[in-house]
Amino acid sequence: MEKHKSLTKEYARGFFSKVPEITVYFWITKVLTTGMGEVFSDYLVKTINPFIAVALGGLGLVVSLALQFLARRYVAWIYWLVVVMVSIFGTMAADIIHVVLGIPYLASTIFFVVALGVILGIWYAFERTLSIHSIYTVRREIFYWCTVFGTFALGTAAGDMTASTLNLGYFSSGVLFAVLLAVPAVGFWLFGLNEVLAFWFAYIMTRPVGASFSDWISIPGSRGGVGLGEGMVSLILTIMIILLVGYLTVTRKDIKDDRVTQMRLEA
Repeated sequence: MEKHKSLTKEYARGFFSKVPEITVYFWITKVLTTGMGEVFSDYLVKTINPFIAVALGGLGLVVSLALQFLARRYVAWIYWLVVVMVSIFGTMAADIIHVVLGIPYLASTIFFVVALGVILGIWYAFERTLSIHSIYTVRREIFYWCTVFGTFALGTAAGDMTASTLNLGYFSSGVLFAVLLAVPAVGFWLFGLNEVLAFWFAYIMTRPVGASFSDWISIPGSRGGVGLGEGMVSLILTIMIILLVGYLTVTRKDIKDDRVTQMRLEA
């Protein structure tokens, strides 16, 4: 009986999960969205009135979050739409702090580190877990998206800090953060690093990796880049994201196979 109850609880949590399973597809899509959000945010701000661009970014984020919270379980296109909008608006938020308020990248990076630490601390104090596998209540989902927003803002500020303040440039910054991104993977698989710690550390690092390389590809050769332009890079990455999310929607490779649990329940 106790085993049956445990399996029932496991099945319910899997069924009502609002986030995807952590697979290689998750990390590929995450890096693509970080890169797309970075360059598209810059493209919008430079193409139209900056205030209108920020307003549109904020509106898009609110609408996508509303769709996410109204959904009863994980839906690939809705989830990744929120991630894209968080990426776009998170970039804008980090840029506003530096460009409009004149706060140095180092200071904003420290600020977002503290802010993210506070969010995670409050989340753990209320829920006693920070696991992505536990996102099946509204409150935990709120904590989750607040944390995601904090990681994007922090990653943007950190990437700009290494590229500009430390004069590494975008390509070198991308390489640096790619190496740091590999650290939790190696730590988890070879040394038994805590799964939750490894996940959130890697999640933070994906932001500056995607943003740095997308910036490098988009900026002119005179600034050390490839020179494809922000509009073209945004379009290419958007197409790649749509194709990948479409693939995940059809194949359901990012959804836990509930049939196994259901068969065990019926046994």
